[in-house]
Amino acid sequence: MTKKLTILDIAKLAGVGKSTVSRVLTNHPKVKASTREKVERLIQESGFVPSKSAQAMGGGSSKVVGIIVSRLDSSSENKVVSGILDVMYAAGYDAMIMEGQFSAAKTDEHLAVLQKRGVDGVILFGFTGYDLTNVEKLAHKAVVIAVDSDHVSSVGYDNKGIIKQAISSVKSQGKQNISFIGVDIKDKTTGLMRLNAYLDYCKSENIEPHFQTGQLSHKSAYELTDLVVTPQTEAIVCASDTLAMGVAKRLQELNRSDILVSGVGETELLAFIFPNTFSIDPGYYLAGKASANLLIKQLEGTREVLHVTQKIPTNQ
Repeated sequence: MTKKLTILDIAKLAGVGKSTVSRVLTNHPKVKASTREKVERLIQESGFVPSKSAQAMGGGSSKVVGIIVSRLDSSSENKVVSGILDVMYAAGYDAMIMEGQFSAAKTDEHLAVLQKRGVDGVILFGFTGYDLTNVEKLAHKAVVIAVDSDHVSSVGYDNKGIIKQAISSVKSQGKQNISFIGVDIKDKTTGLMRLNAYLDYCKSENIEPHFQTGQLSHKSAYELTDLVVTPQTEAIVCASDTLAMGVAKRLQELNRSDILVSGVGETELLAFIFPNTFSIDPGYYLAGKASANLLIKQLEGTREVLHVTQKIPTNQ
């Protein structure tokens, strides 16, 4: 079997340094014409195929981006990633996906690794309590999702509009007495903004609110359900599909099949397991495409910090 040549092999054959070969591969201007010609001839004759990392060594584009998700098991984040990858692959980029696990330390470690490997840019899923300082240092080479910063571009969701849409859908089915289960308001988006949308509805309708907030988990929502259910309750709007599943499970045990449950995330499993439920699509896939397009635009020269709010798809 013929040994596969490396960039170091080409450098030795050409009598130049490894970095010089990398500069030739990335069309760097600071390479003598004679040296460039010699290296290119060797590459052509040997059939050498450069790796992404080898191309990056000379300061050119590696055509690789890093994606740091909060949880690999999150169906909503997976929908966003799907949108990111569709755009990135179409533009000729590869992707490295890493999981931050809602840990600031781990997320920063991932950022350091991605920078060391010479990725062109990073798309990161923000979360409450995470300091964006290290992301902001990347400037135009980064886009964050779900949180805002004055120094780095972002893509967010219409959090109030999402809950308004859910309530509107509930009311269209003849339900008026609506409770709410959300996330701790320390989370400014999924938590505070979505709760405020529900409270605004109650105020506008001059009705007493019935709500609870807790952790973003099935178990938390399951345990909070009894606290928002009254004999008059006709529906429970939840800030996410994860919460909606916990609520639907508890209502099933309480034999309250009369209560309609809504979630956020368009998780197909929700309505499949629990018939009296539905989910609002906040545009996760479209947000992924928007973040990828935004990053590519910046990598191609745009230096303006932009903030995009993903609109709710109109087919709901």
